[in-house]
Amino acid sequence: MIKVSDTAKKKVVALMIDEGFDATKDFVRVGVKSGGCSGLSYDLTFDNKKEENDKVFEENNVRIIVDKKSFLYLVGTTLEYSGGLNGKGFVFNNPNANRTCGCGESFSL
Repeated sequence: MIKVSDTAKKKVVALMIDEGFDATKDFVRVGVKSGGCSGLSYDLTFDNKKEENDKVFEENNVRIIVDKKSFLYLVGTTLEYSGGLNGKGFVFNNPNANRTCGCGESFSL
């Protein structure tokens, strides 16, 4: 399961509306792909379609969708949002990551 902080929820809902998605029906797709300075990077998009091997769950009134492969890397992760002058945007606090890069957008196991 992926947790969603209150600040991340507010930002996700606002961005979904801006991009024409409905936060009550559509999904936040969270995934992992090869790349980044630590080997794997996070992928965060909006989606309105569920694929056959996707896992779907709801956390803090946000509908999350994750492909089966990415789910193994993301179990227990908390999606947070850091705004302000030094803010990084969306931040993944992943307990499975052994090493992360300075920007927080990639990790390794």
